[in-house]
Order: sequence, then C-alpha cells, then structure tokens
Amino acid sequence: MDPIQVDFTGGSSGKGKGSGKDAYLVPQKAGLKTVLSLIGTVLGAVIAYYFMLPPMNFKSTQMYLFFGVVALIYVALQALLSGILAKPEYGAYVKKKALIPGAIILLLAVIVGIGMVISSVVFRAGSYSRIIDVDESKTFVSDVAEANFQSVPVLDDAAAAALANRALGDLSSINKVSQFELSGKFTQINYKNAPVRVTTLAYGDIFKWFKNTSTGFPGYIVVDMVTQKADLVLLEEGSYIRYSTEEHFGKFLMRHLRFKYPTCIFDTPHFEIDENGEPFWICPVLDKTIGLFGGTDVKGVVLVNAITGESTQYSIDEAKSNASLQWIDVIYSNPLLVEQYNYHGKYSGGFINSIIVQDGVKVATEGSNFLAMNDDVYMYTGVTSVSGDQAIIGFVLVNMRTKEANFYEVSGAKEYSAASSAEGVVQDYGYLATFPILLNISGQPTYFMSLKDTANLVKRYAMVNVQNYQVVVTGDTIAECTEAYVAKLKQNNIIIKVDIDEIKEATDNNSTETETPDAPVADDSTKTIKGEITDIRTAVMNGESVYFLRIQGSKKYFKIAASDAQEVIILNVGDEVTVTYETGSGAILSAKDVQA
Repeated sequence: MDPIQVDFTGGSSGKGKGSGKDAYLVPQKAGLKTVLSLIGTVLGAVIAYYFMLPPMNFKSTQMYLFFGVVALIYVALQALLSGILAKPEYGAYVKKKALIPGAIILLLAVIVGIGMVISSVVFRAGSYSRIIDVDESKTFVSDVAEANFQSVPVLDDAAAAALANRALGDLSSINKVSQFELSGKFTQINYKNAPVRVTTLAYGDIFKWFKNTSTGFPGYIVVDMVTQKADLVLLEEGSYIRYSTEEHFGKFLMRHLRFKYPTCIFDTPHFEIDENGEPFWICPVLDKTIGLFGGTDVKGVVLVNAITGESTQYSIDEAKSNASLQWIDVIYSNPLLVEQYNYHGKYSGGFINSIIVQDGVKVATEGSNFLAMNDDVYMYTGVTSVSGDQAIIGFVLVNMRTKEANFYEVSGAKEYSAASSAEGVVQDYGYLATFPILLNISGQPTYFMSLKDTANLVKRYAMVNVQNYQVVVTGDTIAECTEAYVAKLKQNNIIIKVDIDEIKEATDNNSTETETPDAPVADDSTKTIKGEITDIRTAVMNGESVYFLRIQGSKKYFKIAASDAQEVIILNVGDEVTVTYETGSGAILSAKDVQA
C-alpha cells in the first residue's frame, strides 16, 4: 500500500505554500509514472500515426485530430498509472496533469474552429464560385461530335463487375483460382483508343492474404465498355502487383505514400494502366485554396508503379502539359468535380442569393457518367434548378485530366426520369437501365442506355430524346434501337439523317449480345441464349433422362435429352451455359445443344 503523499503547493489563492487550499494526493513514484506516461504517449503516437496516416499539413483537419488523440493518450496513461480506478482520491492529481494536454486540445479546437469560419462559404461565396471556370458560350451540336458507336460504352459499374467476375476463372491457368476476388473499384479510361474500365484484385480473405501476400496480385482486369469483353491480364511471375489499396502494412498504398510524402493531402487513389499495360496508381495531391480548410482543389499528382512501388510527384501544370503523361485519364475525381461545379452553380450570385432569391442558382443532378472524347475522359452530369423539379436546364462536361469545363444549355428530362421511361417500355421483362450517356445523334441530344437483366447482363438498348422525353424507343441491337429512334422522331416532326447500315457495320464487330429469349421470333428459326442456370429439373420420358434448364433472364425452360448433350448431367444451378434452341410458343422449348 502506497504511503499517503500530499502536495500542499499551488497557492492559487495567494496564501502561499502550505495553505492547504489546493492540496491533493500524489501517488507514490509520481515522477517515474510521469516518465512512463511520456514514453507510452510516444509509443501510442507512433501506433496512432501508423493507422491514422494523417498528413502533417496545417490545412488538414486530420493532423489536428491526430495531435488531439496523442494528448488524450497522455491523460489516459497518467490516469491509469496513478491508480485512479482503485483510488478515486487521486482525481485531483490526474486533473492537474491533464491541464497542459487539455490546453493543447482546446488550442487545436480553437484553430480548427477559426479555420472553419474563415473558410466558410458564408463569407467566401465568391471564391467558391470561381474554383472552377465553366465556359457557357459553346453549343452542343458544334462542340460534341456525333456519336461513334464503335466507342460508345454500353456498360455501367455493375455490368462491368458481372463480366469481370467471370474473367476471374482464368486464374486457374496459374493455379490461383478462388484465391482472389474483385476489388470492386473500377476506373474508366481510354486504353488504345477504346473506353475500358480497369480494376485490381483483392484477397479472398485473411487466410488467402497470408498465403499470397509475399508475391502479390498476379494481374488486373480490363473490361471493354463497347464489346463487353472482360480480360484478366496476367503479369509475369515475379512482377506481380505488390502495392495496392487492398494490401496491408507497408504495402498498403496509402501507408506507402504517407511515409514518402508526409505533408501531402491525398485524394482517393485510383488504378490506371499506361498504353503498354503497365499498372500504376494515380494519386492526386490536394490543396485547400480558400481560408484554411476550404476550396479543395488538385495541385499535383503522384504516380506510383503498382509493381515496384517507385513513385514520382508532378505539379498539376506538368501533369497536364507533359506529353509523356498524356496517357493519364483521371486526375480530378468525379466527386470533386461535382462539388466544384455545385459551388459555381450555387454561389455565383453570392451566398444570400443562394438561400433567399436563388436567381440563376443551379446544381448538378443526382448522377453522373463518363464520355470518351478526344482521347480524354469527360465527366457528364445534368444541371437543374434548385426547385427540385424533374427537368434539366442543361448539362456540363468536364475533362477529368485538365478540368476544362463546358456548360450546354439544353432543356429536357432528368437522367433518372429518362431511365424510368426506358424501363417502362420493357417492364414485362423487369430490365433495369444503366445511367444514361449523353450522345449527339444527328444534332439531337439523346440519352442512351443499356437495359440489363437481374444478372447485370445487357439485353437491350434504349434511347430517349432529351428535349422531348416522350420519344422513347428500345431495340435488341444498337442499330435496331437507332432505327426505331429515327422513326419515332419523324413521327414527332423531327427529321434527322442517320446511316443505319454504317451503325450496323460498326456494332456487328463489337456486339457480344444475344437476342432476348422471350422476344417474338419466327417458329422455324434457331436461336441461342447464354447465361447462368437458375433452375434444373429432370424427368424420365420414354425411358430416357430429360433435363429442363431455366436460364437467367428467361421465363422459359429449355428441354434436352442426356443423350443429346451428355455434359448436361454434371451441370448445377449457377453454371453458365450456352443453349441453342428451337423457337416457338409455350413455356418449354426444345434445345438442340447445351455447352458449358
């Protein structure tokens, strides 16, 4: 049991030492415990830094939070080592030891508070409105080239992921099947003049991480947004991806960056490949351009080789102008560009106007998509008034590499309203529309969408006229959809000229789609359907085993005898198959062939 020690110093009342007014109990070996608390605080700070990874930058609120956590660690250790849990009478001693850390926390809070105030849009609305320069002088017809269906993306993230998951089966060629899964983070880029989405791999679970982390990820996946082809690109053994957002410890990308660039504020890194297929992480470096914490913008970029971890930092001007870096497609993230445009749309007339009068106040619509133009990737989003109606007053295109932004004044339906219209045409099938892509079809601003089944496989296509959203058509092919669109416009006294044969030629080489199985077709034709098996039933007919397969997206069963396709015996629900069948009416159709 510690002997009771009493500190009679302090004299805050002015009566001198020993007055007893500020007396408090002091634990035994208080000096040693203070030293141990300091050592523990340093150790705790190192651990906290390792996991929090705060930038040592006065413009980052994470830095202030980190130092606040360190101060709390010291107070917690002093309380623990003093034995206050067993002896509450040491509370006054701990309270005195917490004065300096408390003052530090208060100072940090004051700095953050002042920083928030001087960065507030209430006082700096004009600065926020100018954070992005938007050119409103251009016209849609003259500035946006007519749609080239050889480069129009037909997939969204979910559809790309469905195709990418199937490409994982190629890991069996290196005996790595079931070891990895998709990271779930796609980046749309232009690769060899084609719009593609790329993604890295992730470990299946912690045990698979233990097994494979020494070598890394064996490759990445490229999904062609036009042909709907997904490829697993395998790297040479010994040159696997070792630095990733899916890794841990020293190879975790953000930790790797933080230790090399301790003062940089990073936006979320994303994955890209150069024209040679070399994998890189693009890591935008952010700056706060308004006050202390406001006006987030990109001031540079760090390129990290995903295989070696080697990195190079470039200023934003160099990243835009250096010819050797032109393969980079995304420097400004989609959320950042939407945020900056909303600042421009809301506050160009001042803060008071944005709240009360709202003259000229406009914001981006709920969603966005990407367009490939001039070997760059552009973010597209509609622009609407703040009144909350279902119409757009225009749309904005922003180059995701240079931040060049153009607004085009076009009135019409919001994207989700157009998507709902397209889904209504195929409601019997239950297809869902992808987020619309804006196309110029012979001078007509047009929403283009793919229609997907529940397995995220593209089944049809839809077009909706932006200005006259009663013009809604669908088709089994892009050419068929375009032809129907031209005819529908003609019915509404809008005459456009489109070379359907040219579109057929352009899309026939790219298309991987199969005809919708439930669409009316001639009885004497033979069709093919590809998809996952959702149900299998068997029966013995005339002494022979007959299998009935139902395929994802179809309401019919396809009947085939085991003697006609022996492989059907070993199929299971969830297997992907290609069924060649004779068309006709009824709930059961006769299959001619089944291939896994």
